[in-house]
Amino acid sequence: MHLSKLIDVNAGSNTITDLGADALSEAIHAKAVSCREVMQAYLDRIARVNPHVNAIINLQDADSLLAQADVRDAQLANGHSMGWMHGMPQAIKDLAMVAGIPMTQGSPLLKNNIPSQDCLMVERMKAAGCIVIGKTNTPEFGLGSHTFNPLFGATRNPYDLGKTAGGSSGGAAVALACRLLPVADGSDFMGSLRNPAAWNNVFGMRPSQGRVPSWPASDAYIAQLSTEGPMGRSVRDIAMLLSIQAGYDTRAPLSLGSDGRQYSAPIAGPAQPWRIGWLGDLDGYLAMEDGILDSCKSGLNRLEGIGCVVDSLPLGTAPAPIWQAWLVWRRALVASRLLPFTQTAEQRALLKPEALWECGQAGELSAAQLLAASAQRTAFYNHMCKLFVRHDFLVLPTAQVWPFEVSQHWPKRIGEREMDSYHRWMEVVIYATFAGLPCINVPVGFNAQGLPMGMQIIGRPRGDMSVLQLAHAYEAVAQDLLARRPAESTFSAQ
Repeated sequence: MHLSKLIDVNAGSNTITDLGADALSEAIHAKAVSCREVMQAYLDRIARVNPHVNAIINLQDADSLLAQADVRDAQLANGHSMGWMHGMPQAIKDLAMVAGIPMTQGSPLLKNNIPSQDCLMVERMKAAGCIVIGKTNTPEFGLGSHTFNPLFGATRNPYDLGKTAGGSSGGAAVALACRLLPVADGSDFMGSLRNPAAWNNVFGMRPSQGRVPSWPASDAYIAQLSTEGPMGRSVRDIAMLLSIQAGYDTRAPLSLGSDGRQYSAPIAGPAQPWRIGWLGDLDGYLAMEDGILDSCKSGLNRLEGIGCVVDSLPLGTAPAPIWQAWLVWRRALVASRLLPFTQTAEQRALLKPEALWECGQAGELSAAQLLAASAQRTAFYNHMCKLFVRHDFLVLPTAQVWPFEVSQHWPKRIGEREMDSYHRWMEVVIYATFAGLPCINVPVGFNAQGLPMGMQIIGRPRGDMSVLQLAHAYEAVAQDLLARRPAESTFSAQ
């Protein structure tokens, strides 16, 4: 569509904020809209919508942001573009460092923590021209898939303000769904780029381990379960942001060697029909709320409609030992990050119970247990590789429950099954993480209450491009779902 049909500044700021990130970048570079107009449009929409959902925190001074937009306009006037994100407003997840903006991680212990430098991901996004307008909300220390904390409160689901937005990239997902940002960044340890994407009807991709390097890091070798990555309202936007975030850096010794430019190319379709292995609920092992599997099966039907061959596939290995090995790894990595904040009674009093629980569990771990868990993880990776001999992709639901009440910290039960930890209800997301595989959430539908759900498409090792290709093909036949956005009346209620 011609830009003049996409952009009508006189029609109001909503026209600008409705654009996807790639279309917005095109409009800015064609000078169909100025960077100042873009910034003002987003600031206006944030002022109207954000008080209802609480997605963006620590919003920066409007005059300063508009002045930065003027600089971007002057650069374009002189024939210079910094890159795809030139002039784009961007709020960074509040687990990542941005120079001069508080990085609180949702904790009162860090409310005055203002980094003096950017992390690598932010370095790259700024170099591509984005203007950082603030942060997106996250759970305290990123723990749990429900975005609430004592500093900023809860982020609410725009499809039902009484429900959770998911987490830990909950603020990012809601900002996308509400058109408060054109594209968003996040991070994923236990589904944090996937679960909130599913519950907000957007795309969220966990790249292959090492695809998006992390720096600075106190440990650059062992802590390889979390990764940063892109979120967007389209697969093209995801790919373009990944092209900026990805690439080797000498400061991250385990980062993958290729750069990100490959992801900025047009996304091609399959050379032959893809073979999909549907893992479902792992033969009843994973507790699932009613309707989730059916919603995912409707997504699988869409895949069959584009020529994919879908087979029900058993995991083929006992999932319980995988969960136990996962717990060892998670306790070790999470506790090592939290222990500096547990040295005094005053500090411990400001930590949520789940953080204290993680530290307590880790205190009992031995080196032998960690090595045994590492061996289990290796065996699981090798097993997953065997599944990819006959299947191009594996598919699982993205969540085991529908968005729950925002006042509830975490689901204690799924149906008749009791959850034995604050994260057991999220077990479905550990498989891509534990094997370091690329994975993307794609929307699959809504329940009778109008709440969204998604499914995970998991690719072969380092098969990020193939995952994007399948998600892009799926997107083309899921436009009816993607067009279902939060009701604007939600944001006008008092």
